[in-house]
Amino acid sequence: MPDIPDYPSSGRLTMKDLLETIVKALVDNPSEISVREIQGEKSTILELKVHEDDVGKVIGKQGRIINALRTILRSAAVKEGKIVQLELL
Repeated sequence: MPDIPDYPSSGRLTMKDLLETIVKALVDNPSEISVREIQGEKSTILELKVHEDDVGKVIGKQGRIINALRTILRSAAVKEGKIVQLELL
């Protein structure tokens, strides 16, 4: 069973935590995941790095997985009135 991260007591996940949780379930090397969050006034950029063997799993066939992740993050960002971009490095 994967480790359950310690989330804030408010019960709300940050977009960074949401992304990490989903990607950890997709990859073979969850300890190699790193997410860097760059905050702007109205936008947030999330830079995702994974082990080189897991890049294909995060992208998916024809980019379906990475596009689904972007859709989930955009939906989460609407509540905060922000724009979010996901970049895979």
